[in-house]
Amino acid sequence: MRFLIVRTDIRAVADGDIVAAWAGGHRLRDETTAPEPRRQVVHAEDREAALHLARALASVGAVRAGRQRIKVLPLADYRPAYRARQT
Repeated sequence: MRFLIVRTDIRAVADGDIVAAWAGGHRLRDETTAPEPRRQVVHAEDREAALHLARALASVGAVRAGRQRIKVLPLADYRPAYRARQT
C-alpha cells in the first residue's frame, strides 16, 4: 500500500469560533470541505518508509513550533498512470 505524507500549515482560529464549535457540537475544521494549505507532499511505498519520512519532516522548525503539521495518509486505490513494460 502506498502512503502520502503531507506537511500543511495550521489555520489560525478565533476564540469565538472555538466557543461556537464547542457549544454547537460541530467540528471546528473539516478537512473534507476546506483542507489546510499544503507545504510539501511526499509519497512512500510502505508504512515503514512513510513513518520514516514523517519523522524527518517533523524536524522542520515550523512543525516543531506548532505552525505546521505532518499527516500520513494511506492511498488504498493507487493505480499507476502507466504500466511498466514486461521484458
